[in-house]
Amino acid sequence: MLLQHDLSKYPGRYRPGSIHVTNTATNQIVYEGPDVEIVPSLMSEYVDSLNQRKHHHLVKAAMAHLNLTMIHPFSDGNGRMARALQTMVLSREGILDPTFSSIEEYIGRHSAEYYAVLALVGQGSWHPENDSLPWLRFCLTAHYRQATDLLRRTTDLAKLWSELEQLVNKHKINERSVNALADAAMGYKVKNPTYRHQADVSFQVAKTDLRALVEAELLMPMGETRARYYTAGKEVLELRKKTRTRRIEVDPFEDLTPHVQETLPGFA
Repeated sequence: MLLQHDLSKYPGRYRPGSIHVTNTATNQIVYEGPDVEIVPSLMSEYVDSLNQRKHHHLVKAAMAHLNLTMIHPFSDGNGRMARALQTMVLSREGILDPTFSSIEEYIGRHSAEYYAVLALVGQGSWHPENDSLPWLRFCLTAHYRQATDLLRRTTDLAKLWSELEQLVNKHKINERSVNALADAAMGYKVKNPTYRHQADVSFQVAKTDLRALVEAELLMPMGETRARYYTAGKEVLELRKKTRTRRIEVDPFEDLTPHVQETLPGFA
């Protein structure tokens, strides 16, 4: 499915020869996969390991990612497949929300660290005896930080929503308009069809609400007629800035209490 668009990559089959991993940031070769002759037997052992239930699911998922990356059985798409398999292992345990079943977001922000830990564990070539602890620590840290990011965003949104409710009351505008203001504050383009679906109102009511928000300078109109959309006004942007807390990427293997309780109340 990943490679069906390019038959030269042997979609659905193991690679026919040697392969290496390149750090896309530096264009340096950081790892060379095992000999092609042993790939089928390694993959057979790998699949057996996926069907066992010996380890905690977070550890099992992380090792699924690592082992496929190290075997590197395909001509292309190994990284994408490894990340998909990590998600699959967690989804089999009923963990379906992408925030908790995938570390893609974290890897995207820490690509250099991702390649560095793979290079550290892989040591340049196939060494299954190497210590995988640095990789497990990376993955567990990723899961923890994505969870704290979700809590931070949820907490920020609750604060923002409360402030926006007070704002529309001050301007004597219907409270359903908070839907539009919240989207605008988060950087989204507000359009009549989207807003009327959120607020469950007619086209004309949505048009009236949006006009009231523009007149109060809470939204700024952009474009003309059918292409019209709205962005946040100055007062709304200031509320977003006021209610937004900065991301603190703490190490979950250290004492978290003094860091977390400052900005994430209720997170134990």
